[in-house]
Amino acid sequence: MSSGDGQQSQALTKPTFSEVQASAIVESVFGLKVSKIQPLPSYDDQNFHVYISRTKDTTDGPSECVLKINNTESSKTPDLIEVQSHIMMFLRAAGFPTASVYRTKGDHITSLTSVDSGSEIKSYLVRLLTYLPGRPIAEIPISSQLLYEIGRLAAKLDKTLEHSEGQHAGQMGRKPEWRQGVHPGSQCSNQNFHHPQLSSLHRENFIWNLKNVPLLEKYLYALGQNRKREIVEQVIQLFKDEVMTKLSHFRECINHGDLNDHNILIESSKSACGDAVYQVSGILDFDDMSYGYYVFEVAITIMYMMIESKTPIQVGGHVLAGFESVIPLTPAEKGALFLLVCSRFCQSLVLAAYSCHLYPENEEYLMITAKTGWRHLQQMFDMGQKAVEEIWFETAKSYEPGISM
Repeated sequence: MSSGDGQQSQALTKPTFSEVQASAIVESVFGLKVSKIQPLPSYDDQNFHVYISRTKDTTDGPSECVLKINNTESSKTPDLIEVQSHIMMFLRAAGFPTASVYRTKGDHITSLTSVDSGSEIKSYLVRLLTYLPGRPIAEIPISSQLLYEIGRLAAKLDKTLEHSEGQHAGQMGRKPEWRQGVHPGSQCSNQNFHHPQLSSLHRENFIWNLKNVPLLEKYLYALGQNRKREIVEQVIQLFKDEVMTKLSHFRECINHGDLNDHNILIESSKSACGDAVYQVSGILDFDDMSYGYYVFEVAITIMYMMIESKTPIQVGGHVLAGFESVIPLTPAEKGALFLLVCSRFCQSLVLAAYSCHLYPENEEYLMITAKTGWRHLQQMFDMGQKAVEEIWFETAKSYEPGISM
C-alpha cells in the first residue's frame, strides 16, 4: 500500500488506465498477446489480472500474470522499485512463494509509460509479475497453527535478507529463475542479496514505516473530533515517549512491511483424516519494503492477522511464537510490541480515512481494516498493555518444548 517516500499529498495520482490501455501496455512493452484482462483491487496503484494467448512461439510462456502500474509518486523512485523487484526474485530463488518479474522486450524489469492528461504529462512505472495462485487469508477462518506458520514465515523472510549488501549487483543481474515447490528458506540460505541501490530502502519519511508514526499528526483532521482521534493522539504521544527513545536497542533489518491478510495467499489440501490443511502459496506487494527492525515486522503481522479474527487479542501469541521460533525477541523489543501493534492500527486507520477523502470511489477497499480495526484498537487500549502482554506471552510460551498447549 505504498504511497511514495514523501508524506502523502494530493500530488499523488492513482493510475486510471482502462482495460484496453492496460492490454496495449502488455502487448507493446512485454510482447505478449492478451486474451483477457481484469482489474484487481489496490490501494493507490493499479493492478490487472492478465490472461495471455498462447501461440506456437510462446508455448513455454506465461498463461496468467499481473500487470502492476505504480502511482505517480512511487514512479519517481525507479531505483527503489528495482531493488524491491530484485528482492522478490531473490526470495523466490530461496524458496519463498513470491512473484518473479517478466522482462520487457528491451530486457528491463520496469518500463516508464507516459500519459497526456490534457493539462500535463504523467508518467507511471509498469511491471509484469507472475500470477500467484491461492486465496487471501482474509477469506478463510484462520487457525492458531496457521498464525504460528505466518509468524514463522515473517521471521524467515527477514532472516534471509539480514546480510544484504549494496556493493554490487552480483547474481541479480541475471534473468529470474522459475522454481516452485521449494520450502521457504530451504535453498540459498548461505547466499546474500546484493544490489548497488540497496540504500534506497532507507526511506526516512516513508509514512508506512513504523518509525514514522509521529508523521500521522498531519492527517488527524481526517478523523474529525471524536474518541477515535483521542486514542490515536494518545498512541502517538506514547510512541514518542516510549518507542522513539528505544530505537537504538532494536535490531535493524529489512522489513516486508505489509504482511496483511490480503497480501498472504493460501491454498488448501486434504489431510489424511479429511480436514482442510492450509499452506501459504503467495506473498504479495513488496512496495512498502524498507529498512526497519525485526520487532516492526512481527508487530505489523500481528496487527493484520487480528483484523478478521473472532478472538483478536489471542492472535498475537500464536504469531509471536512462530516468529520467535526463528528470531527470539530481546526484552526491549518485547516490551515495545504492544505499543507497536497499536501504532500500526493507527497508521492503517488514519491513512485509510485520509485516503478516502482523496479517492472516495475506492472507499470499500481502503476501509477494509476500519471495519474491525477501530474496535480491536479500542479493546487493546481498554485492556491495557499488561493484560494483553500476559495473554500474548503466555500463549507464545506454551509452544516451547516440554510445555503442553
